[in-house]
Amino acid sequence: MAKLAKSCLTSLRLAVGLFLLAYPVVPATAQAADSSLGGDTSVGDHPFPRRVPAPVLDGDFEWINTNKAPTLQELRGKFVLLDFWTYCCINCIHILPELKQLERAFPNELVVIGVHSAKFKGEQDANNIREAVARYEIEHPVVNDKKLTIWNRYGINTWPTLVLIDPAGKAVWVGRGEKKFAELKALLDRGLPYYRQQGLLNSTPVTFIAKPKPWTTPLRFPGKVLAQESSGQLFISDSNHHRIIVAGLDGKLQEVIGSGNRGRSNGSFPDASFNQPQGLALVDNMLYVADTENHMLRKIDLSTKQVSTVAGSGQQGNAWPPKHGHRFVGPPLSTKLNSPWALWAHGSDLYIAMAGLHQIWKMPLEGREIGSYAGNGREDIIDGPLLPPTPYQLGYSSFAQPSGLASDGTRLFVADSEGSAIRAVPFDSDGRVETLIGTMGSLFDFGDLDGVGEAVRLQHALGVVSCEGRLYIADTYNNKIKRLDLASGSCETIAGSGQVGRQDAEKGRQASLNEPAGLSVAGDQLYVADTNNHLIRMIEIAPPHCVKTLAIEGLARP
Repeated sequence: MAKLAKSCLTSLRLAVGLFLLAYPVVPATAQAADSSLGGDTSVGDHPFPRRVPAPVLDGDFEWINTNKAPTLQELRGKFVLLDFWTYCCINCIHILPELKQLERAFPNELVVIGVHSAKFKGEQDANNIREAVARYEIEHPVVNDKKLTIWNRYGINTWPTLVLIDPAGKAVWVGRGEKKFAELKALLDRGLPYYRQQGLLNSTPVTFIAKPKPWTTPLRFPGKVLAQESSGQLFISDSNHHRIIVAGLDGKLQEVIGSGNRGRSNGSFPDASFNQPQGLALVDNMLYVADTENHMLRKIDLSTKQVSTVAGSGQQGNAWPPKHGHRFVGPPLSTKLNSPWALWAHGSDLYIAMAGLHQIWKMPLEGREIGSYAGNGREDIIDGPLLPPTPYQLGYSSFAQPSGLASDGTRLFVADSEGSAIRAVPFDSDGRVETLIGTMGSLFDFGDLDGVGEAVRLQHALGVVSCEGRLYIADTYNNKIKRLDLASGSCETIAGSGQVGRQDAEKGRQASLNEPAGLSVAGDQLYVADTNNHLIRMIEIAPPHCVKTLAIEGLARP
């Protein structure tokens, strides 16, 4: 859960009222305390004794997934659930399936509206939000609140935050952080009988006419790539097609692993299924996959062409594994994971960027246990010893949604996306985490600045790869690829103009990308998962860093 590091001075009275809705500090019968909010304080049999007027959604906003801007006045008679989110945020991503389930359960009584209140500059662009809406298969209307206008009207300060508005137009509940379907359903089940009995409920279906973007590309939001020079192979997480693609480095298709249907089935390549797979790691003839939205790790035997599960119960976990001596570990198949996003194999161990828990985890490849390796679980950019003796203890390293892993053989490098930082983690458990790029203690120091050391700024970097004393970085929201010299600390852009596009170019900085994420190196080429372009790009490591598009010959959509 992320908090905006600025104060919202407008709508202070409403903010106080919403705070008390979320965190009541007096009994519901204490009407005098409520009256100071200026809201309806009648109690009786009302399921929501605390209520404040809901501010309007009117204004000069861009709307997505609807042909007209909905108003709260038009939606009287419905429960309206406002989801204040930003598409970079892992906690916001976790809520989306819960909201979809809720919409299915109450199709005639509930309208969900996404209020996209951007953290990063790149997230203010409506086209980027449209891509995120498509990637996460959001079906309800979404408003681009890029200037935080609605956010401030409601006194919000945390992503994600949910606000429930009743059929009479009053805000009756606020929930901060991740909320589950059962909790949200209980709220509606509590309120529906009352509003139905009072004749305030309108069960006439509401339809928002959207124009979804047609998909014609064989890849759909590819997240990660793994290039293997020795075998001449390229492995691709075709994330929104829920499958893994194996091709030659020349682009010729070799295998499709997964049916293309969302699921978690093991078995043969055609029968197996994944859910938004991301990170990849190859050990001998075994390909490990971070099956992100299944909260699992999968193993693909490339010889027998079988897929199996090696870690994760399939349920999202929000707690550390149990403590055994000085370690927090549990049995791999019964330990709950939380959005594993990237993988790296080193020696006999597999390292996992556990984005949802803001930690780095480790699992021996022989699979006896899995558990926390670095990070105190607090979302932040803090250097220090790897792991505290007690969860969330201060004075130890903190990460912020780690999403990319690489190594030079001596250290593990982490693309720490929410802090726009690159971190270094020692393989020696007695060592300390170090920040190479990024600002300690701040999740809001981001930008697009080349330079040396502390002067460098990135914007939500999702990928990193090491090659000959340099790190190549997918500077995702800046639509660039950058190179960090580990010896001098100098960082420069090698590809990407910064403008969204898909233009190849002889000179890398004249080419255009669209939210690149995954990176890998083979020979003299850098392979890039150009996520929002639904393409794989190739960049020559040597100047002038020619950028080309790799066609996957023979690949079709599922």
